[in-house]
Amino acid sequence: MDIQVVEKNELKVVGISWNGTYAETNTIPSLFTELEARLNEVAYQTKEPILIAPFHSRETEFTYYVTTPVEKIENIPEGMVGFTIPRKNYVCATHKGRPEEVENTYLQLLKWMKEYGYEQDLNALSLEIYPEANKHLNASGNLHYDIYLPVKQYR
Repeated sequence: MDIQVVEKNELKVVGISWNGTYAETNTIPSLFTELEARLNEVAYQTKEPILIAPFHSRETEFTYYVTTPVEKIENIPEGMVGFTIPRKNYVCATHKGRPEEVENTYLQLLKWMKEYGYEQDLNALSLEIYPEANKHLNASGNLHYDIYLPVKQYR
Protein backbone atom coordinates (compact mmCIF):
# COMPACT_ATOMS: atom_id res chain seq x y z
CA MET A 1 0.00 0.00 0.00
CA ASP A 2 1.32 3.41 -0.99
CA ILE A 3 1.08 5.76 2.03
CA GLN A 4 2.02 9.42 1.87
CA VAL A 5 1.62 12.70 3.73
CA VAL A 6 -0.21 15.46 1.87
CA GLU A 7 -1.56 18.91 2.57
CA LYS A 8 -5.16 19.48 1.46
CA ASN A 9 -6.45 22.99 0.95
CA GLU A 10 -9.64 24.18 2.56
CA LEU A 11 -12.75 22.44 1.23
CA LYS A 12 -16.33 23.69 1.29
CA VAL A 13 -18.92 20.91 1.23
CA VAL A 14 -22.69 20.40 1.35
CA GLY A 15 -24.41 17.09 2.03
CA ILE A 16 -26.12 14.71 4.41
CA SER A 17 -25.06 14.01 8.00
CA TRP A 18 -25.53 10.85 10.05
CA ASN A 19 -24.67 9.97 13.65
CA GLY A 20 -24.79 6.49 15.11
CA THR A 21 -23.03 3.58 16.73
CA TYR A 22 -20.54 1.33 15.01
CA ALA A 23 -23.19 -1.42 14.95
CA GLU A 24 -25.37 0.84 12.77
CA THR A 25 -22.82 1.49 10.03
CA ASN A 26 -24.73 -0.72 7.60
CA THR A 27 -26.98 2.33 7.00
CA ILE A 28 -24.12 4.42 5.57
CA PRO A 29 -24.32 3.15 1.95
CA SER A 30 -27.89 4.49 1.75
CA LEU A 31 -26.54 8.00 2.47
CA PHE A 32 -24.57 7.88 -0.79
CA THR A 33 -27.70 6.84 -2.69
CA GLU A 34 -29.72 9.61 -1.04
CA LEU A 35 -27.16 12.31 -1.80
CA GLU A 36 -26.73 11.19 -5.40
CA ALA A 37 -30.51 11.41 -5.86
CA ARG A 38 -30.50 14.96 -4.44
CA LEU A 39 -27.30 16.36 -5.99
CA ASN A 40 -29.35 18.56 -8.34
CA GLU A 41 -30.59 20.46 -5.24
CA VAL A 42 -27.07 21.52 -4.21
CA ALA A 43 -26.09 24.97 -5.48
CA TYR A 44 -22.56 26.07 -6.47
CA GLN A 45 -21.11 22.57 -6.92
CA THR A 46 -17.56 22.43 -8.19
CA LYS A 47 -16.87 20.47 -11.34
CA GLU A 48 -14.74 17.99 -9.38
CA PRO A 49 -16.34 14.53 -9.91
CA ILE A 50 -16.02 13.22 -6.35
CA LEU A 51 -18.00 12.65 -3.18
CA ILE A 52 -16.31 13.50 0.10
CA ALA A 53 -17.20 11.67 3.31
CA PRO A 54 -15.77 13.53 6.32
CA PHE A 55 -16.21 11.85 9.70
CA HIS A 56 -15.51 12.11 13.43
CA SER A 57 -14.94 8.84 15.21
CA ARG A 58 -15.33 8.49 18.94
CA GLU A 59 -15.05 5.54 21.28
CA THR A 60 -18.69 4.43 21.06
CA GLU A 61 -20.13 6.28 18.06
CA PHE A 62 -19.28 8.43 15.11
CA THR A 63 -20.62 11.14 12.84
CA TYR A 64 -20.40 10.57 9.10
CA TYR A 65 -21.18 12.98 6.28
CA VAL A 66 -21.66 12.30 2.59
CA THR A 67 -20.99 15.54 0.75
CA THR A 68 -20.17 17.17 -2.54
CA PRO A 69 -17.61 19.98 -2.89
CA VAL A 70 -19.03 23.47 -3.48
CA GLU A 71 -17.58 26.87 -4.37
CA LYS A 72 -19.61 28.60 -1.66
CA ILE A 73 -21.97 27.51 1.09
CA GLU A 74 -25.31 29.13 0.37
CA ASN A 75 -28.88 27.93 -0.20
CA ILE A 76 -28.35 24.66 1.69
CA PRO A 77 -31.20 22.25 0.85
CA GLU A 78 -33.56 21.19 3.63
CA GLY A 79 -32.21 18.24 5.59
CA MET A 80 -28.61 18.89 4.51
CA VAL A 81 -25.64 20.61 6.13
CA GLY A 82 -22.86 22.77 4.76
CA PHE A 83 -19.47 23.45 6.31
CA THR A 84 -15.83 24.23 5.63
CA ILE A 85 -13.06 21.71 6.20
CA PRO A 86 -9.93 23.72 7.08
CA ARG A 87 -6.60 23.35 5.32
CA LYS A 88 -4.89 20.37 6.94
CA ASN A 89 -2.09 17.81 6.67
CA TYR A 90 -3.12 14.19 6.24
CA VAL A 91 -1.62 10.74 5.98
CA CYS A 92 -3.37 9.13 3.05
CA ALA A 93 -3.69 5.88 1.13
CA THR A 94 -6.11 4.27 -1.28
CA HIS A 95 -8.28 1.41 -0.06
CA LYS A 96 -8.78 -1.26 -2.72
CA GLY A 97 -10.83 -4.30 -1.80
CA ARG A 98 -13.89 -5.65 -0.10
CA PRO A 99 -15.77 -3.77 2.64
CA GLU A 100 -14.55 -6.34 5.19
CA GLU A 101 -10.96 -5.24 4.46
CA VAL A 102 -11.49 -1.53 5.21
CA GLU A 103 -10.58 -1.88 8.88
CA ASN A 104 -7.26 -3.46 7.91
CA THR A 105 -6.45 -0.50 5.65
CA TYR A 106 -7.08 1.89 8.54
CA LEU A 107 -4.93 -0.24 10.87
CA GLN A 108 -2.07 -0.18 8.33
CA LEU A 109 -2.32 3.62 8.10
CA LEU A 110 -2.24 3.98 11.89
CA LYS A 111 0.73 1.62 12.16
CA TRP A 112 2.62 3.61 9.48
CA MET A 113 1.86 6.87 11.30
CA LYS A 114 3.26 5.47 14.54
CA GLU A 115 6.40 4.14 12.82
CA TYR A 116 7.13 7.51 11.21
CA GLY A 117 6.28 9.68 14.22
CA TYR A 118 2.96 11.16 13.12
CA GLU A 119 0.20 11.76 15.63
CA GLN A 120 -3.41 11.66 14.49
CA ASP A 121 -5.32 14.89 15.12
CA LEU A 122 -8.43 13.53 16.81
CA ASN A 123 -10.04 16.99 16.82
CA ALA A 124 -10.06 17.18 13.01
CA LEU A 125 -12.25 15.39 10.49
CA SER A 126 -10.91 12.32 8.72
CA LEU A 127 -11.89 12.06 5.06
CA GLU A 128 -12.88 9.38 2.62
CA ILE A 129 -12.84 10.62 -0.97
CA TYR A 130 -14.80 8.73 -3.60
CA PRO A 131 -13.87 9.63 -7.20
CA GLU A 132 -16.74 9.33 -9.69
CA ALA A 133 -14.46 7.21 -11.91
CA ASN A 134 -14.57 4.43 -9.27
CA LYS A 135 -18.35 4.48 -8.78
CA HIS A 136 -18.91 1.24 -10.74
CA LEU A 137 -16.22 -0.59 -8.72
CA ASN A 138 -17.65 0.61 -5.40
CA ALA A 139 -21.19 -0.39 -6.43
CA SER A 140 -19.97 -3.91 -7.22
CA GLY A 141 -18.45 -4.30 -3.74
CA ASN A 142 -14.86 -3.85 -4.88
CA LEU A 143 -14.25 -0.62 -2.98
CA HIS A 144 -11.71 1.85 -4.34
CA TYR A 145 -11.44 5.19 -2.50
CA ASP A 146 -8.91 7.43 -0.76
CA ILE A 147 -8.58 7.65 3.02
CA TYR A 148 -7.13 10.77 4.68
CA LEU A 149 -6.30 10.74 8.41
CA PRO A 150 -5.50 14.20 9.85
CA VAL A 151 -2.14 14.62 11.56
CA LYS A 152 -0.90 17.10 14.15
CA GLN A 153 2.61 17.37 12.77
CA TYR A 154 3.99 17.45 9.28
CA ARG A 155 7.46 16.26 8.37
